[in-house]
This record gives sequence, structure tokens and C-alpha cells, in this order.
Amino acid sequence: MNKWGENMLLEAQDIIYEVNGMEILKAQHLQIQKGDFIGVVGKNGSGKTSLINILSGKEENFTGSVQTVASLKLLPQLKDTNTTKSGGEITQQYINEAIASKADILFADEPTTNLDKAHIAKIESQLKRWTGAVVIVSHDRAFLDSLCNKIWEVKDGQVTAYIGNYTSYRDQKEMEIEKQQREYNQYLSIKRQLNHALELKKKKAARATKNPKKKSDSDANLKGGKPYFAKKQKKLETAANAIKTRLEKLEKVEKVKEDPPLVMDIVNETLLGNKPIIRVEEMEGKIGSRLLWEKAKLYIHAGDKVAIIGNNGVGKTTFIKKLISTEKDIEVSPAVKIGYFSQNLDILERDKTIIDNVLETSTQEMSLVRTVLARLHFIRDDVYKKVEVLSGGERVKVAFAKIFLSNINTIVLDEPTNYLDIDAVEALESLIREYKGTVIFVSHDRRFIENTATKIITIENQRMKLIEGDYHAYQNFQPKVIDETEQELMVIEARLTEVLSRLSLNPDPNLEQEFQELLEKKKKYSN
Repeated sequence: MNKWGENMLLEAQDIIYEVNGMEILKAQHLQIQKGDFIGVVGKNGSGKTSLINILSGKEENFTGSVQTVASLKLLPQLKDTNTTKSGGEITQQYINEAIASKADILFADEPTTNLDKAHIAKIESQLKRWTGAVVIVSHDRAFLDSLCNKIWEVKDGQVTAYIGNYTSYRDQKEMEIEKQQREYNQYLSIKRQLNHALELKKKKAARATKNPKKKSDSDANLKGGKPYFAKKQKKLETAANAIKTRLEKLEKVEKVKEDPPLVMDIVNETLLGNKPIIRVEEMEGKIGSRLLWEKAKLYIHAGDKVAIIGNNGVGKTTFIKKLISTEKDIEVSPAVKIGYFSQNLDILERDKTIIDNVLETSTQEMSLVRTVLARLHFIRDDVYKKVEVLSGGERVKVAFAKIFLSNINTIVLDEPTNYLDIDAVEALESLIREYKGTVIFVSHDRRFIENTATKIITIENQRMKLIEGDYHAYQNFQPKVIDETEQELMVIEARLTEVLSRLSLNPDPNLEQEFQELLEKKKKYSN
């Protein structure tokens, strides 16, 4: 038994970590006990990786103490990529080796990077059988919810511990915000009351300096004439000064920061309505002779937020590329204007500032541009930083802002949450939800999909399907068995809607003839 008791594995006290004389991290007291599954969260650059490097013994240049009787294992974020294996395969190999070590404490820095849904589920299953303690740095909220019983928040260089998983931590943060709002409202109320009382005292003191024009002899005799009014004035001034002192000593409470509203128009918004804007007809996915998915049909409507999901290698990015290049099996409405976000961030000019990069392709009002950048945590003079000095996560946010504010109405995103911290991901979610246009994205981030997608395209077992519903609908999806007549009617209805929308843009005689023929077919199958 160790000196702390049988459950204590590690204790850190008075930790201070500095880089070039600047304090990066400060932690007064942290403990890791057997059975702890601790999630470490915070913005990029806040010191999360530094913290687990210190606790795991990798970083020695700090003040304070770390005491442990446990065996430690660190799964680093930056892994050896000098291999022919994929990023997901490398990550899985590191995790397997770490788990095989059977250390008392496993430290893992972004363990789900490059992993698809199946591999993330496998890691969750492996870690749930872990008998020691785990400390995980991750931006995957669903992963943290599934595993963690404690959260360490790294913010402004301080480490704060919360009991519960990520959702519990967010609930506690919401309660803190609500408490701050109540205290701010109370502060304003007291301040108004004191200011009102101060004004009244000042007015009374001012009136007391003037002798009444009409006053009876008895009033003058009783009150002592001028000496009375001078004494009354002094008393009022003393009371006013006392109120002023109370105002000065009143502890200020900061107002809760709220996101400014997002009010923006998109190109051809009225023209698009909620009509089908992308129609996939009998499209097959192949790379060389390898079949990714069999021929598929699906329709995407204006305003849809569509998540494309599936394991690595099933063809998600291939579908995105087909969509952008508008291959023969994909029909895109002429009113659609697509903006594409790729992981290589090639739309950014490194030698230009954030604001210049965004304004280059935007005609939106400057106030809206600054609002969107502020939502993504680029405030005040931050917007004048050059892209070349930004971190990977910051560049991702600039690339998204540039696309979001461009003259488009359909955004296509390939793994947009990679390299983003949780705050940035949640900011991205709010912008997507409020965007009036269409968003089509590939992602492995389950919580991101849950919070944004209104429809799901899934590629599984060489089949592509569109689920008319959100991520929960996908999880509970049961294939509906329909007869051939009903299926043909659905195809006709979809084609009717598409032809009608195209007719509104282009009154073509051939389209009109097709429209009439479709109506006749519909009557035939409906009878």
C-alpha cells in the first residue's frame, strides 16, 4: 500500500510551467486515482499537451512536484509517420501497444485522430476494460462522454477539475454562466438604486442651499434660519458621499458574453426555396476496378445539412470530388453556387492577413464579416494577423470563414473539425445551424453530426443510402420494404419536383413535355 492509500496513483502540487519567461500553465493540486478516466479539454495552445507531458514525466522543465508510485505510459499526439501505413493504422498500432503495456496510468493525446467510427468504437471498448487510470486529451465530445468520469479544463493557464463526463461538465459550465448572469443583474439593480439615491440626495442638498422665498417667522425661529439650512445641506452631502463610496466599493460583475446574431443573405436564396438542387442518378463509385458503391439514387434539397458517413476507404471523399466536378451522373441546379473546403487549405494566401483573405471572395458587410470572425474567436486586432503565423487549427477556421462568407449558397466540407478544439467546433456548429444555404460534409465526429445534420448519406457494404432524418434517425434506421408501384411513384414525384424547379429557371419546351408525361405516369400509377 502506498503512502496515500491503495487508490491514489499520482499527485501533482504547485505546478508552474513557463516558456521563454512566460507562464503557460499553473496547477495548484491535481490527483489521479485508480479508476479515474479524466478528459482534458481547452482551446488549442492552452497547455493541454504540456500538462500531460509533465504528469507523464516527458517534460521536466517545470517547478512544483509530481509524485507517483504508478507505472506510466504516454500515447503522444505526434506519431512516427515514416511508414506506408495510413494515419488510422498508425494510431491504432500505438493504442494497441499502449494497452498491451498494462501501465497503471495511460496518458493519451488526441487518440481518435484519423480514426473512423468503427475504430473509435473499438478503442472505447478497449479502454472500458482498462483497470488502471486514463488521462485523455481529446476534442471528441462523444468519446469523452462515453469514457470519462472527470474533466480537467485548461483555461487561461489554470487547471480546474469537474466531476462527471463532458456533458456533465458543460451543464456545470452553463450553471456557472447562469449564476454570473443573476449576479450581473443583481449588480445592475443595486447600482441603479444607489445612483437614483445619489441623485435624490444631490438634488435635496442643492435645494437646501437656497433659503425659501416664503417662510413664516415661526419656521425661521424654530429652525434657526440660515444655520439650519447649512447644517441640513452638510448632512445631505455627507449622505451623498456615503452612497458614492458604496458605489465605488460595489464589486463589479462582468456581463455574460453573448454571440452577436447572424443576419446574412445567400446567393439565389429566393430562387432556390427548398427545392431539390442536387440529383444523383444511377451513380456508381469506382477507383480503377475497385467498387466503392453500387449504382445509387438520391436527392439533396436547398437548405439541407447533409452528413456523409462511413468507415475509412469506403469512398466518402470520392463522392465529394464527384459532386464538385459535377460528373455526368450528378445533376446540379444552375442556381447552385458551391464553395469547397479541403483539408489542404489551398484557398488561403499565407502572406495575407485573416481579414484580407476573407474579404477577397466576399461582398458581405464588414459588420457581418467581423461577426463571423468573432464567432470563430478572431477578435479585434487578431484579424490583422498573417495566415503564415497561425496554428493549424486557426488556419482551418480562417478557411471556413472565407468559404462561409463567399458569394455561394452551398458549402462542401471535408473533415472540417480536424485540428479544431472543442470551442471552435461548437462555434462552427452554431454557424452551420444558422446558415440558410446547403451544407454537405464528411465527418467522423459523432457529436458534430448530431448537432448539425438534418440528413445522412451513409456508405456501407458498397451501398450508398440517403437517410431522411438526423443522426438519431440513422442510428434507429430500419429499411422500409416498399412495392414496385410505390417505388416508381416516389421516383416520379422526385423527378416532377426537379423538372418543375428547372422550368421555373428555364421555360424549355422539352422540359415542359417531360413534365406533362410525368403527370400522366403519376395518374397511371396512382389509380
